[in-house]
Amino acid sequence: MKTLFRLAILTMGLGLFIPAANAQTFNVMRSLDAPHYDAQRTTWGPTGDVALLVQDTLVALDWDAKTPIPHLAKSWTVSPDGRIYTFQLRDDVTFCSGKKFTSADVAYTFKRLKELGNRAPYAWRAGPVKEVRPVGPHTVEYELTEPFSELLLQLTMWTNVILNQDNVEQLGKDYGISGLDGTGPWCFVSWTPRTETVLRRHDAYRWGPSMYKNPGPVKFDRMVIKIIPEESSRLAAMLSGQFDYTNAFPRQFVAQAKATPSLEVQEAKGAFSLLYFGFKTTRDMVSDPRVREAMSIGINRAEINSGVMLSQAKPAFTYVDPTAQDFAPATAGIVKEDVERAKRLLDEAGWKMGGDGIREKDGLKLAPKVLFTIGNNSARPAEAIQGYLRKIGIDWRLNGLDSTISPLKMGEQDYEIWSVSVPYMSAGDLMNLYFDSKNIPTPNRMNWKDPRTDELLAGGRQALTPDVRARNYMAVQELVMKQHLWIPVLDITIHQVTNRRLKNTRPHMLYNSTIYKALDFSH
Repeated sequence: MKTLFRLAILTMGLGLFIPAANAQTFNVMRSLDAPHYDAQRTTWGPTGDVALLVQDTLVALDWDAKTPIPHLAKSWTVSPDGRIYTFQLRDDVTFCSGKKFTSADVAYTFKRLKELGNRAPYAWRAGPVKEVRPVGPHTVEYELTEPFSELLLQLTMWTNVILNQDNVEQLGKDYGISGLDGTGPWCFVSWTPRTETVLRRHDAYRWGPSMYKNPGPVKFDRMVIKIIPEESSRLAAMLSGQFDYTNAFPRQFVAQAKATPSLEVQEAKGAFSLLYFGFKTTRDMVSDPRVREAMSIGINRAEINSGVMLSQAKPAFTYVDPTAQDFAPATAGIVKEDVERAKRLLDEAGWKMGGDGIREKDGLKLAPKVLFTIGNNSARPAEAIQGYLRKIGIDWRLNGLDSTISPLKMGEQDYEIWSVSVPYMSAGDLMNLYFDSKNIPTPNRMNWKDPRTDELLAGGRQALTPDVRARNYMAVQELVMKQHLWIPVLDITIHQVTNRRLKNTRPHMLYNSTIYKALDFSH
């Protein structure tokens, strides 16, 4: 640890960082950059984090991680059949450009989301939209083709931020790259890929959600978000006070941060995030459930947690956290680590041990191509799992990708396994996101197309009561887990590390976007 710290100080001395600016600049550090800032066209968290700062949603998510509260919509009603939501909008909102916010902006936003089709992988979060129509300057009717039990919850997500049509059409293909307009507390200034994003205060902002004490404007002139991929450099930068905030502090040094007087470490309560490795089931090497199960039970999650994460996570044996809404208790016993059973499953599947210690079948080595993003939670666990599986005759071929190209590469087909840490709000959120056949090729990268799965997901989405919703979502969890479509590895604890000069820093939990609006933050 001392060696790593000295290395970090040395790298700082070589000029990798700029000195902290004056008290009117909010300095943020991240490990991963975004591929772009068009929130409708991505599943990538770094895009969503900035989108939620620059743009607003109709409703916000309260601190309990369950309750939607008014935001751009000050109130709403729902028809008895659950198909029509009527939103009453605020009449005092402006975009950063100065344009007044009206119901026409809401209608355009969801029309564009629908028209993007497969290029909007999270479009399902808006529900099965039939039409979103203005019925007055500050009233919209949001009509669905069928009920969507989690619509209000999902409308808090970055996919559903409200857009300025003029801005989108003016920038065309450069929207989300050279600029983006929004009604959020921060305004976009510039983006230098892999380096930094700069935002400025939206001076007119007064409509922050009631969960914040300060409705706006924010208490800084600007925000500078620096991308620092190297763990040693991120450690040194926070210890030396160069940054105010990060939620990408090296996990193995969280205990050190807690013991550092100048730093404050807070856990984002109610923030669910699963580190998993998924199987592309249409690829020959991983098409057999026995092979997938063997990989899942042939590793030691407790050792990965203690050795790689220094016990700053929890071993995961289910896809959904046991404390999350609509968790299925019956899934708790499906994944049972057992190296000897893993070997038997591989034998039964016809993969025999070769002379080099790697299993083969029909002249094909059991050497799946594994994609992960450099600098995120998957990298070190991937190396650990590679070691475990070599002992049972599987040769994981690890392919680390830069965060700016990971979404593109993981949307392709030429690999067997990939890994991300996926945040989610409920069992239904996670199941709908990944396992609905409509979401092939991404985020349903498993290419999982199963009528029963789709039927159960539809039953959960269309439920008009919590009991019916839970029954369907519990059933789909059991189904997909018994197919071993993923290797659940760790339930990731989300930490926010701040310099103590930063005040009022309660972390939010929405999809790991702990910063959310940053309305109360101050020096």
